[in-house]
Amino acid sequence: MHLAYPAVLAVLLFCTGLYGVLARRNAILVLMSVELMLNAVNLNLVAFDVWLRDTLHAGQALTLFTIAVAAAEIGIGLAIVLMVHRNRGTADVDRLRDNAEPPGTPETSGAGEAARGRTGEKAEATA
Repeated sequence: MHLAYPAVLAVLLFCTGLYGVLARRNAILVLMSVELMLNAVNLNLVAFDVWLRDTLHAGQALTLFTIAVAAAEIGIGLAIVLMVHRNRGTADVDRLRDNAEPPGTPETSGAGEAARGRTGEKAEATA
């Protein structure tokens, strides 16, 4: 078998995944597109391993490692997406950027708690 067939298929898969990452707004679809890109890389690794007739089968071993890393990435990514969806109510990537709190708000900095503690002390002293 020629090397061109799996290489062209891998390029098509990678381009489809790249389009999905750049064009999609749903975080789960972005994660699926990243997985598609990783599968294209795995296809290239195995195809070149077979084509070069490597006796150590390093391409296939690296593919197994990539599959394990991709499984861990999907597990962590889905956990993050679920927590963001619970907190914000949406998994839309563009809306998450719009919902971000501006830096320096009292909820995100430690100075807010210190300021609230001083006002509480001042109110007790005047009472």
